[in-house]
Amino acid sequence: MSAQIHVVDDDPDFRDALCWLFDSRGHQVSAWEGGDVFLAMAQARPPLWGHAVVLLDIRMAPMSGLATFEKLKALGCPWPVLFLTGHGDVSMAVTAVKNGAWDFLEKPFQNNVLVDKVEQALAAAQSLVDASADQQRLRQALASLSPRELEVLDELILGHYNKTIADHLGITQRTVEFHRANIFEKMAVDSAVELAHKLGRHGLR
Repeated sequence: MSAQIHVVDDDPDFRDALCWLFDSRGHQVSAWEGGDVFLAMAQARPPLWGHAVVLLDIRMAPMSGLATFEKLKALGCPWPVLFLTGHGDVSMAVTAVKNGAWDFLEKPFQNNVLVDKVEQALAAAQSLVDASADQQRLRQALASLSPRELEVLDELILGHYNKTIADHLGITQRTVEFHRANIFEKMAVDSAVELAHKLGRHGLR
């Protein structure tokens, strides 16, 4: 699924201007006239959220940008949210950032500054997508291990040598080596250290 920028603002002229800006920079962009219609679209997306960033006006009617953001979080949406705010709304935007928004930008802003911030957020969104895919692959690899291989894996990530593992599990070193090779192949690693780092990074085992 391609990356996308969602512009949520109740000012049609402003929406059109942002759509033109991002389209001219080669980005895929969709515009929404309010939080309610945007959320209706978002509710239909899980669990395939894809890769996107939300530009959200903080002051909209009838549903404010803050209310839209809270409902989006409640859906478990991983998309970075960048608030667009007037001078009087900066304190609200700061609070939103503390509550998980990506950033905010005060109107009027320079187009290049906005594009830079959005592209940074898109990169972060892609990192989340990649990490989620890596974790899924790792979970599937773990599920493919036999009970004995899981026992050997647990010994490996504790840093134990083959002889120690063999003693602990009551098997020969040759059998440990056989299981170790299978584990490394299934988990797509070259060493016990790499295996431990990979599992630790994703909070597994």
